[in-house]
Amino acid sequence: MARYIFVTGGVVSSLGKGLSSASLAYLLQSRGFKVRIRKLDPYLNVDPGTMSPFQHGEVFVTDDGAETDLDLGHYERFSGISAKKTDNITTGKIYSDVLKKERKGKYLGKTVQVIPHITNRIKEFIKKDVNKEDFVICEIGGTVGDIESLPFIEAIRQFSNDVGKKNTLFIHLTLVPYMKASDEIKTKPTQHSVKELRSIGIQPDIIICRSERSIPLDQRKKISLFCNVDIKNVIQTVDVKTIYEAPISFNNEKLDTQVLNYFNIKSKKNVNLNPWKKITKIILHTKKSVNIGIIGKYVNLKDAYKSLDEALTHGGIYNNLKVNLIRIESDNLRPSDIKNKLQDVSGILIPGGFGKRGTEGKIAAISYSRKHNIPFLGICFGMQLAIIEFARNKLNIKKATSSEFKSKGIPIVGLINEWNKNGKLIKGTDKDLGGTMRLGLYESKLKEDSLVRKIYNSKSIKERHRHRYEVNINYKEKFEKNGMIFSGLSPDNKLPEVIELKNHKWFIGVQFHPEFKSRPLAPHPLFSSFIKAAKNHK
Repeated sequence: MARYIFVTGGVVSSLGKGLSSASLAYLLQSRGFKVRIRKLDPYLNVDPGTMSPFQHGEVFVTDDGAETDLDLGHYERFSGISAKKTDNITTGKIYSDVLKKERKGKYLGKTVQVIPHITNRIKEFIKKDVNKEDFVICEIGGTVGDIESLPFIEAIRQFSNDVGKKNTLFIHLTLVPYMKASDEIKTKPTQHSVKELRSIGIQPDIIICRSERSIPLDQRKKISLFCNVDIKNVIQTVDVKTIYEAPISFNNEKLDTQVLNYFNIKSKKNVNLNPWKKITKIILHTKKSVNIGIIGKYVNLKDAYKSLDEALTHGGIYNNLKVNLIRIESDNLRPSDIKNKLQDVSGILIPGGFGKRGTEGKIAAISYSRKHNIPFLGICFGMQLAIIEFARNKLNIKKATSSEFKSKGIPIVGLINEWNKNGKLIKGTDKDLGGTMRLGLYESKLKEDSLVRKIYNSKSIKERHRHRYEVNINYKEKFEKNGMIFSGLSPDNKLPEVIELKNHKWFIGVQFHPEFKSRPLAPHPLFSSFIKAAKNHK
């Protein structure tokens, strides 16, 4: 039977519950156990697919086409386990499922209530699709005390009773602030947070204390006393210089050891931290570096391009150098500013996005990259804009545009109405925005003797997609006559997947999102090649 580990947070949000869960998953895996990680989000959206990156950070996409919380990206990058639709759920999805059942009369006339109907549905999700896992780690989003998270806290309390306390473990992550004025570490916020949790019926078994400074033993004893937790289970996590130090830090604090001790389970093998030590050494101590310019609408929000930032770091790890990310806001980027803004970068990247805002600045940057032979990577929307730039400036189609912009012109890029997936016809739409795009893993055939085929060293690839607009395949011949090669196509040859320039050092656009499959221990080949090209750029 699987053991269930529930991770809650207190005092403030963004303490690192996702990274803590992901690190614990790796440590348990390294000890020989099979692990699954899940995220339960308290917001009322059915999924984050329609949420602005300014509200929620990036939307992470799984192989099976789920639009999920960005924490699932952390889970995948640390554990190497590909997440599924069954690994992320929201209050919105829970209520939607319950109300659909109510409309069909499934509750046989009963009054539908938070307890037991909502909590039962949450418990069903926790247990669903568990297949011989030794541990299932469930992170509860939000902060203890929030009204939105109450049904989830109640559900995991009930769940512990249902499966037995010996099969469940509660970890509470909390803030232990340092007060500079008095030069003190303060434990009171943690005490109040645990008090709040206990008032709802949950006694934490392990407390992870997040602090910017090491927590003295006396303060840890104080937390142990007032929170009714063994001193060995008061784990500190001090701010690290890179997130990839987290597994090392937690292992040093014996988090994984204490988890196994709680369940009275012996480790199957020793933890292997050598890969993480090697990575952190490169990130923290390598003297070589390269500047990559990221031009987008959300560059002021760090989490908006989280997977992308990490994938570029992975490319740097592969090439044994540090990647400096130069974030450039596309909204106010004018053609006259381009040379000055990009003079110190050795590679230009245009990430995915939606809508017209900021597109002209991105197109100007693409034009600069193409003309000055600067390595370029366009992802999803970035590839589409590369197509538009080439059409306007090389094919002389001055009114080339995308129908997404809803402006007059020639739609080189347009709404995709239908596509095939595993032999099944799927229809697209732009009326209902949630979950209606081309989502998840799709195959691409790679052209022989193309740069992208050399990079992947494969005839075909499978990558994750998230888009509802596509490049018009009818322009393929005209583009290729002028030097832009359609080097990747869908298996039915109807959808352009990869474009590259014939007479350019390194210029690639992809319709998919390769960043979602990059791992620190297994960097994605596109990013490794892109960083290598930038490294060699002069």
